[in-house]
Amino acid sequence: MLRILFLFMLLLHGAIHVLGFVKAFRLGAVAQLSKDISKPMGWMWLLATVLFVLVAVLMLLKKDWWWMPGLLAVLLSQMLLFSSWSDARFGSIPNAMVLIVALLAGTAWWFEQGYRSDVKTLLHKNEAPSEALLTEKDLQHLPAPVQRHLRYVGVVNQPKVKNARIVFKGQMRERGKNWFPFRCEQYNGFEQYTRLFFMKGKISGLIVPGYHAYQNGTASMRIKVFGLFPVVNVKGQGLFRAETVTIFNDMCLLAPATLIDSRIGWEAIDDTSARATFKTEGVSIQATLYFNAMGQLVNFVSDDRNGTDDLNKYRFSTPVSNYKSFNGFKLMSYGEAIWHYPEGEFVYGKFDLQEVVYNVPTL
Repeated sequence: MLRILFLFMLLLHGAIHVLGFVKAFRLGAVAQLSKDISKPMGWMWLLATVLFVLVAVLMLLKKDWWWMPGLLAVLLSQMLLFSSWSDARFGSIPNAMVLIVALLAGTAWWFEQGYRSDVKTLLHKNEAPSEALLTEKDLQHLPAPVQRHLRYVGVVNQPKVKNARIVFKGQMRERGKNWFPFRCEQYNGFEQYTRLFFMKGKISGLIVPGYHAYQNGTASMRIKVFGLFPVVNVKGQGLFRAETVTIFNDMCLLAPATLIDSRIGWEAIDDTSARATFKTEGVSIQATLYFNAMGQLVNFVSDDRNGTDDLNKYRFSTPVSNYKSFNGFKLMSYGEAIWHYPEGEFVYGKFDLQEVVYNVPTL
């Protein structure tokens, strides 16, 4: 609702600037402006209108950079208002509102640029392979249910995976708090393990961006209102261990072709489950994978993930379902993230997979 009102104000405020153009070219009587306006200045009044309309259109198209022409529109408008101050001074009120919102949008955009810079570095390091294909020979060391799953997904005789771009939307919550909707984009690298996860949550009507970075042997999680006011800023070895479980979870659920990696140790349990030991940067974690008779992975369970609120270890699981085709690969399209606390299970995330692209060459 607030967004609609803001867009309406932008269009109305922009339309009012047409009066300066009409006054300059004597296209009609404009009693609201008593001072004469030159034709060059008339064009400037019209340009202000165009800029405000452009800003409204960019916001409707959900372009994150709308704030750039927004600041230009405010600057031009305020200059014009000063030239007709006695008649147009109240136009400074909507200008001030647009200025505040544009500055907040700009700080959020700038926060996201740190993520995008890291992604560019990742893609430069993990350039997509040309003709390296995953074959049946690559599966032979894996437990039978893992082999069956990879064949079901359709990775055999397809290019080996060096990186992935993944898009989710869904809902998340913390203990004692309400659900909030989110959309996230992430890039993962699988040579030097990297996970760059950027989320935009909507909490109490506000867009709250968050950035999880797992790279170069470190992990950090930052959440900022408008990308400016920090509400979460966590890093350290405990978080690195937790995110090591998370990136292995990504590999199992979203990039199963990477499970042939020699850095993963496997232990067969039975025909529908297997245990994996994943090691990187001196950290070793374990997880048990559960499959159904079709070869679908249906759950991932680990006792090695630290909670992000208190960094204590709790059982972590991600049951998944509703397999669909994404660019020719059969992958889960719905999953939940569950903490198994002493007092009971707590579902803290619901994820609907939107896109998966492997071996991405550029941002």
